[in-house]
Amino acid sequence: MILSGEAVFFLPFVLVRIFRPTYLDVYQLDNTQLGFCFSIYGIVALGSYLFGGVMADKVEPRLLIVAALVLTGLGGFYLATYPSYTQLKILYGYWGFTTIFLLWGAMIKATRIWGGNKTQGRAFGYLDGGRGAVSASIGAFGVLIYGFIMTVDLDQATLVDKQKAFKAVVHASTFITLTIAILVLLFLKQDTKSVEINNSPTYSNQHLKSIVKLPFVWLLAIIILCAYCGYKVTDIFSLTANEVMGYDQVNSAKMGTLSLYLRPIIGVVIGFLADRTKASRVLLFSFGAVILGSLLFASGIINATATFFFFLAVVLTSIGIYSARVLYFAVIQEGNIPLAITGTTVGVVSFIGYTPDIFMGPVIGYLLDSSPGAVGHQHVYSALALISLVGLICVVFLRRFTSQ
Repeated sequence: MILSGEAVFFLPFVLVRIFRPTYLDVYQLDNTQLGFCFSIYGIVALGSYLFGGVMADKVEPRLLIVAALVLTGLGGFYLATYPSYTQLKILYGYWGFTTIFLLWGAMIKATRIWGGNKTQGRAFGYLDGGRGAVSASIGAFGVLIYGFIMTVDLDQATLVDKQKAFKAVVHASTFITLTIAILVLLFLKQDTKSVEINNSPTYSNQHLKSIVKLPFVWLLAIIILCAYCGYKVTDIFSLTANEVMGYDQVNSAKMGTLSLYLRPIIGVVIGFLADRTKASRVLLFSFGAVILGSLLFASGIINATATFFFFLAVVLTSIGIYSARVLYFAVIQEGNIPLAITGTTVGVVSFIGYTPDIFMGPVIGYLLDSSPGAVGHQHVYSALALISLVGLICVVFLRRFTSQ
């Protein structure tokens, strides 16, 4: 489940997060165009969250996850042909369906079943931390492949040289995704508890309206939205390293993997901490860390000579963002949501919470392209600090509901 939960997003997102300067170069895109590709993905994903959540309450998770991995992996072969901008937008729309409709609700529901009543924080900590370890490992492997295939000096490399090297990275990612689909088919078994839940397929439909009326659900949706905005900003860590710190494309990619290496450590530690207290309480700390890290980036003190502050800002922001990812679905247990409608609840909150897939890419792209260099990055992180403040305020209100 951990392997599949990250592998399915590697082609649409993780490659960009690690190789953003290279990705823009080899596909001949600017930041705004890449942002619109993410928007197309987000528009398709929006409906997929809702209907896929209902689907997860009716169909065996293993079958949905295998289908998601296979169909997403097939898109990787097309990505390796260097499609045009228009074709790339279509591909991202396709991935919006294969990754979200088929996998998302099934993965979250299976994790909640796994966590039981007392270890929700640990379960989601293992899931997100494990996904981070998978992402970092595959990312490091991708950087190794890119550096190995790139036989000429980066300053002298032509577009064809870069495309040849990156094509090998895409093919490797594709084959890894398809291999994990086989592993899921062989080893992810359905437990009897899941069978009992899935034998009541009408339950989620009957209670959809009551779920929407719960204030807890709306607050959680806004919290996820704010936290996910932060997660989208991690896409530009490698670009910040390139444009603000002056790192070359390989070292920028390595910087992108640093944040991913923090993710498994954060996931496990925060998961255990959440089980010893309340997930919502630790969530306050998460947003506070994002605000501090973002303000460091936004202050203007980070430049090519301020290596310490750059790493400090990356670490603080990463701790906050990845902590929030561990916790915001673990909070569902505090809201006393029945287990049988977990998939539908996840679909409803994700329908709102993951709308940054639509707007965050173009917003980031516009801010970066309209103010090239360090100033554009300061604008992005200033916006993140403000969004995280909204998330923190919503957590305060949510805690009032869960304490009643």
